[in-house]
Amino acid sequence: MISPEERLKTFQITNNIFTKGPLSLTIQFTRLVRNRAFPLNPTDFQTGGRGQVVGLSGGNLKKILKEYGIMRQLSAEGGRTSRGSMGLMIKYVEFLNIWNAEETVDFSIVEEFWAEQVREYFRNQPFILSADTSKTIGANLNELFEQTKKRQRQNPGTQYAGIVLQHLVAAKLCLIMPNEAFEIHGASVADGPTNRNGDFIIKDTVIHCTVMPGALLIEKCKANLCGGRHPVIITIFDRVHTALNLAEDAGLAGRVDVWDIQQFLSANVYEHSLFDETKRNSAMADIIRRYNSIITEKETDPSLRIEFEAR
Repeated sequence: MISPEERLKTFQITNNIFTKGPLSLTIQFTRLVRNRAFPLNPTDFQTGGRGQVVGLSGGNLKKILKEYGIMRQLSAEGGRTSRGSMGLMIKYVEFLNIWNAEETVDFSIVEEFWAEQVREYFRNQPFILSADTSKTIGANLNELFEQTKKRQRQNPGTQYAGIVLQHLVAAKLCLIMPNEAFEIHGASVADGPTNRNGDFIIKDTVIHCTVMPGALLIEKCKANLCGGRHPVIITIFDRVHTALNLAEDAGLAGRVDVWDIQQFLSANVYEHSLFDETKRNSAMADIIRRYNSIITEKETDPSLRIEFEAR
């Protein structure tokens, strides 16, 4: 006996149902027909002009996904205007009819399957970094980190902002010091278990990457100084003063450098483009290519990748 999941996965692969249009259709159509009598007739689900599938809309899709705890927007149109929706609907009706002829279809299982495929779709979506030259590099990076914060709220438990920050720093270090040997660790590897003094150790400098400077970080900086090393904290812009204040309160004022990631990367882009705006995107693209290579090598989550959108 073929399991429901096996049937659905085969249908998904055969019909390439991995993008937002097809996924929008399948989960809505499942809800639409769950109480209908079999066999289903595809003509019952076509608009008068037979140009669109009935029952598809952005509002309806949003409502269904919300029931499964999915708050992100999959498709504003709900798949209504997606090319190929009509053909997919007809194939889906045929698939359900054959399945129901063999055994009663449990639509709760079917709907949960498609909901999980939507979650998987979102899990695999990269972050977007705009190359909008009407804005500063820092402003474009701010928008990138807003995306990481938003995804973090939607997926509690994964520190997206911190992981992206750490690997962007690694990418820049690789480019400016191609012959310098230093370790790059996956962001899930904490300092403690590996006896590391920081995220990156380069000669007598220890670099700490964080979006949430705290007391534990300052203690690490103290340990760095006691060991004859120079600590540098790289964080996001609006946490720079937090880190500086913590260092001052701990008696480390003037002994710990604190940089924001926006300026850290911007300076590199301007230097490598020789302040030529026409070469700015090329310099940033080099950093993002190296970043994505690090993600492939060190992480298991493809959604940590960054897509650089040059305009």
